[in-house]
Amino acid sequence: MPEPEDQAQLRTGSTASSSTANSSTASSNAANGRAESTSAADMNLVLRDAAIANGTVHRGRGSKRESDEIVAEIERTRENLARTIDALADRVSPASNVRRLKERAAAELAKPEVQLAAAAVALTLTGIVIVRVLGRRRGRRA
Repeated sequence: MPEPEDQAQLRTGSTASSSTANSSTASSNAANGRAESTSAADMNLVLRDAAIANGTVHRGRGSKRESDEIVAEIERTRENLARTIDALADRVSPASNVRRLKERAAAELAKPEVQLAAAAVALTLTGIVIVRVLGRRRGRRA
């Protein structure tokens, strides 16, 4: 974790000294055998301050074009989220599960090898019934 004076520099927005102090703290922590465990918020502050110092991020409102791009991205994200939620709802719906099961069974029954196996089972069961019925009739005559 950064030393207390480093945290104070991070909060006040001292950009160059905080990123330099942070890197020197990391090297001193590594030298002392301690792993540096800065929080994500501290790292975000350091990165933001460095970006502002470099001139890659401007404080205040962005241009109208940037705002429009952000709004468009939010709308795309909402649409994707809505599609994902609909797909999940369809997967867990009992009616949808029954419909999919019926479709899968119909597709399997349309295969010739399945039809042949079903016919073989039907003929075997018919033969067994005939043999049992005839066996009972012969037993009564005797």
